[in-house]
Amino acid sequence: MIIDRLVRALDDRLRTAPVLRKALAKIFPDHWSFMLGEIALYAFVALVLTGVYLTLFFDASTVESTYHGRFAPLDGARVSAAYASTVRLSFDVRAGLLMRQTHHWAALVFVGAIVLHLLRIFFTGAFRKPRELNWLIGVTMLALALLNGFTGYSMPDDLVSGLGLQIIWSAVLSIPVVGSWIAFLAFGGEFPGEQIVPRMFVTHVLIVPAVLTALIGLHLAILVRQKHSQFPGPGRTENNVVGSRFWPGYTVRTLSLFAWVLAVLFGLGGLVQINPIWIYGPFAPGRATSPAQPDWYVAWGDGALRLWPPVEFRIAGHLVAAPFVPGVLLGAVTFLLLYLVPWLDRRRLRGGPSHQLLDPPREHPVRIGLGVAGLTFFTVILVTAADDIIAKLLRVPVLDVLSILRVLVFVLPVLAGPLAFLIARALRASRGQGWARSAASTCGRRSTGTPAVTGRRNCSPRSWTRSSRCGHRTS
Repeated sequence: MIIDRLVRALDDRLRTAPVLRKALAKIFPDHWSFMLGEIALYAFVALVLTGVYLTLFFDASTVESTYHGRFAPLDGARVSAAYASTVRLSFDVRAGLLMRQTHHWAALVFVGAIVLHLLRIFFTGAFRKPRELNWLIGVTMLALALLNGFTGYSMPDDLVSGLGLQIIWSAVLSIPVVGSWIAFLAFGGEFPGEQIVPRMFVTHVLIVPAVLTALIGLHLAILVRQKHSQFPGPGRTENNVVGSRFWPGYTVRTLSLFAWVLAVLFGLGGLVQINPIWIYGPFAPGRATSPAQPDWYVAWGDGALRLWPPVEFRIAGHLVAAPFVPGVLLGAVTFLLLYLVPWLDRRRLRGGPSHQLLDPPREHPVRIGLGVAGLTFFTVILVTAADDIIAKLLRVPVLDVLSILRVLVFVLPVLAGPLAFLIARALRASRGQGWARSAASTCGRRSTGTPAVTGRRNCSPRSWTRSSRCGHRTS
């Protein structure tokens, strides 16, 4: 009764009933791939929840201090305040290690879900008109997630993260003309500087999360305004959405996913060790650890630096140092191409009207070929970040492993891209018989050709469009 009265009082003043009624009746497609974006959203929620807890105990300072705590090997050591507070978080603060590790795992899942979500959008053409703006927002969120992941990874001031900062310092210095200015402005002087950790802290806990929250809200608002795209199938047109209502079916499903994401992340945080900085030790410019790799979402940059030969050249009299191409130019070109994807694709297809139905990937072999070639390229440079571990496991010289990877980074994309193109073109020519299309065409019929009973039918779950599911709502 109390809740009912509160709801009625709120509706009397704000007239929220029509808005809520419309929102609860919104239709969401049922295909599993649409949940990738929700996994990213829920991982972001886990990041915020655990991050707030960690902020209460972390000291974002490089001022020298003495560690006193339960980790006996470090007790009495003179280390930076950032490193000491992180070790104290791990051993002395109740649930501190659980929160630290869950936060780290959530960052890995957050970036991974964004990447998979963008790949789904790319290969199905969901970036096309009228959804170009949401594609730009998604790419920007990926860039911000990479930035925030790196700043969070670097703040503890341990040996591995300090070496990562040292690599970034060198890459920024390699930028012709303005590199030294940018580096000194960011670090507050010569490396390692005393201001970089506090600045990363403000960026990590305030600026980037605020921008990400605003972009997520804008992303969802545009999604609601434009309606969901959907895979093609019977009853699905450019003007409707077939699926489940937001309440109660979709709400139960998405809240269950939220619970599973939190359960998995906290399970990983409690059971699987990650980033044990007490093993690495505090950062010292004259020390290094090997083998040691950064998190996967920035490892591709490390791998590119390892692959690129020590080649320097001059442009208009200005020296272009060796780290510039793999450490700066590669990332800049990659994100520039990602931002231009909707317009490059439109130019290739010579424009076209607005699209609500998604493309079966096989219908665009060129897009498939280019996408697979790009993924193969970045997979090789990602593997290269572990060349020292590979060499240790195989018991071969690391330079031999590096030489092989330098060949593969050019050969494999050239092989994988055309192969994917040919397979997609063959599937398009056969109209997918024996796979998705044949499953969709036979769905709803008995083996004898007799029409099936109306209602939810026992259709093949292997049909990637899931277009055969019946009894769904349409809007």
